Amino acid sequence: MNIPPDPVKPGQESVWDYPRPAIAEPNHHHLEIIHKGVKIASTKAGFRTLETSHPPTYYFPPEDVAWTHLCTSPRRTICEWKGQARYLDAVIEGDTLDMVAWTYANPNSSFAMIRNHVAFYPAPFDRCLVDGETVVPQPGGFYGGWISSHVAGPFKGIPGSRFW
Repeated sequence: MNIPPDPVKPGQESVWDYPRPAIAEPNHHHLEIIHKGVKIASTKAGFRTLETSHPPTYYFPPEDVAWTHLCTSPRRTICEWKGQARYLDAVIEGDTLDMVAWTYANPNSSFAMIRNHVAFYPAPFDRCLVDGETVVPQPGGFYGGWISSHVAGPFKGIPGSRFW
């Protein structure tokens, strides 16, 4: 399928230049997750995963996550690149947010660096930020990408993108 990429502005990356199969690489942006005024996670480290047509998914180092607000969910899924993920729920100021994060205890060898790091869906939280900018969740609800001014699309998840 031939999808025309959006124009790339200065300071942006095109998700159409990201590789397939997916890769993980070090993150260099300041990332934050805030809900009901509570900082759930904040880092300038960790990793991001990149895959053609997807905005980055960010993985926070375990030491940069407020674990007191997270609990294990029974949900498990398999990623063709990373392996088996286990999900986490968040409980913040009386709000229970189901299956809002995931982690890999034993990722496939090419993703060993994200072992026990935590990725978050941005949609359920009040604010998820990249370098102080509030992100837009990747469309479609299934994917966990964070759309910021750093990336140009179009992004998988919009209607008609199932086979991108």
